[in-house]
Amino acid sequence: MLRPSPLARYLLLAYALLIIDASLYPFSGWRNQGVAPLAFLFAPLPRYVTTFDIAANVLAYAPLGFLALLALRPLSRATAAVVAATLASASLSVALEAIQTYLPSRIASNLDLAANAAGGLLGALAGAAFAKRLTHGAELHGLRHRIFISGGRIDLGLVLLGLWLVSQLNPETLLFGNGDLRVLLAGPSGAHYPPDLFIRAEAAVAGANAVALGLFASCLIVRHQPVRLVMVALIAAALALRTLAFAMLFSPQEMLLWVTPGALFGVAVGTLLAIIVVALPRAARLALAGLALMAATVVVNIAPENPYLAASLSVWRQGHFLNFNGLTRFVSWIWPFAALGYLMLLAAERARSKA
Repeated sequence: MLRPSPLARYLLLAYALLIIDASLYPFSGWRNQGVAPLAFLFAPLPRYVTTFDIAANVLAYAPLGFLALLALRPLSRATAAVVAATLASASLSVALEAIQTYLPSRIASNLDLAANAAGGLLGALAGAAFAKRLTHGAELHGLRHRIFISGGRIDLGLVLLGLWLVSQLNPETLLFGNGDLRVLLAGPSGAHYPPDLFIRAEAAVAGANAVALGLFASCLIVRHQPVRLVMVALIAAALALRTLAFAMLFSPQEMLLWVTPGALFGVAVGTLLAIIVVALPRAARLALAGLALMAATVVVNIAPENPYLAASLSVWRQGHFLNFNGLTRFVSWIWPFAALGYLMLLAAERARSKA
């Protein structure tokens, strides 16, 4: 009997958490405004409506419906799974819109709910059309089990790799510089440091993270598979997403704003080191990945702020992307700590299997 994909369930959970984060950002200013939480359901339609807002809501919930459908199949028939996935998407939207009633910076809207439900339905229909091919077909299903180790815990690692790619859409950090908590730690300004210090800091952050990411991915890949090719493809995808983020969030003319001598040097050296050390035994790669991850996170938090990047961000108008940027910022904050915990889980599992 076919069983639902654990990877689809992990992805569904991760994406639902991202939706919650984006819907309730910035998580501040909570208060009772004297409006019933579900009053928005019967309120008149919003007076000012933009095509961007409607499209963004539809597109945001389409992956949720898609993943919900994949998580339900094949336990439910196609029609029942589409209905359940759509209802789940709409229910989450109702709950979040109701909670937004207590956030003065957000506006609960029945039009948003309708767009979200429509997105969930479209995603569910797309999922029904491709479910068999994605979860049990010879193409992607076979590719996943041919390249990556089987098992639910490896699926969780693949979700973390996907979230790492999402974190690269945050333009407020150094290249690959996740885990930056300086906003909480009130780190010193970098205005009084020489330029070569910023170059070294950017190189260290990008290089250490490239090594950590490469080793992390290698621990999920089946022996004798093209691990180096997968590593290079991940880093190339991250650079492409970084470029896309700067083009969308700033302007097409500034899409290479992230390209600095330190970032380029760090990526090149880090990728080369990762290609070399991937030949180590898996236990050594697990340990080295954890060390590289911790070192990179420490450097991110002690590195002085680059005044050039700070100046660019000071005139950055986030506009429609405010909630999206809050989401990517959150993923960037938590990723190295979640990844470190996952590496410890793999190491403990390996130790138990050897005992």
